[in-house]
Amino acid sequence: MSSEAFILVPFFFLAAFLYSAVGHGGASSYLAILVLAGYPREAIAPTVLALNILVTLLGAINYYRAGHFDARLLLPFILTSIPAAYVGGSLHVSEQTLSIILGVTLLVAGLRFVIFTKPVAAKQLLSRKLLFGVGVPVGFALGFLSGLIGIGGGIFLSPLLLFMGWADAKKTAALSAAFILLNSLSGLTAHVVKGTAEWPLLGILAITVLIGGGIGSYMGAFRLLPVTLQRLLGLVLLIASVKLLV
Repeated sequence: MSSEAFILVPFFFLAAFLYSAVGHGGASSYLAILVLAGYPREAIAPTVLALNILVTLLGAINYYRAGHFDARLLLPFILTSIPAAYVGGSLHVSEQTLSIILGVTLLVAGLRFVIFTKPVAAKQLLSRKLLFGVGVPVGFALGFLSGLIGIGGGIFLSPLLLFMGWADAKKTAALSAAFILLNSLSGLTAHVVKGTAEWPLLGILAITVLIGGGIGSYMGAFRLLPVTLQRLLGLVLLIASVKLLV
């Protein structure tokens, strides 16, 4: 790892801390930091996915320990998202138009959580038919996008779960962490298979995001109030939207 890359460490720590507090891995921020630092996007995508895996693994463990994980709610999304992430990660396509659409979508969602801060309460009853009817196709779309862009997809799943009233902020963070972890593993596998996985930056950055992600996910799972998590999620979505649009 070059000496210049050590300058990036504080930025990676902050991104891992902030994103992990709401159950995310920080991939969109890692991509933006490295691209702005002059690294080619295609070359760093596997490294970003590997960092995403480390952070969301810690997040999934912390939120599971805190009792917020709901496997039944996660199942229909991952049934299709995992293979779709592999397909997306195998393709080479232009991302400009896609980034604009996704950026605007995240901007609207982020503003909603920042401006309207009333905590979202999960519905008590959720039919299995509705859950699978929505979760299976949406999971495929989110998985494909996550593999295509090189992120975990939780940045899109979180606002959906809250808007639908299917999960509160804590449960949303727990499900997002697991969703991102599994999709990132699938996307990284695609890069390994097609031979584009290189690890020139992994070393110190992996240690950095493990520390930042461990602290952030612990705070989110055990210390922060749900309304605080929603505000943080809104901030994360706004940051991600600006990065995508720029």
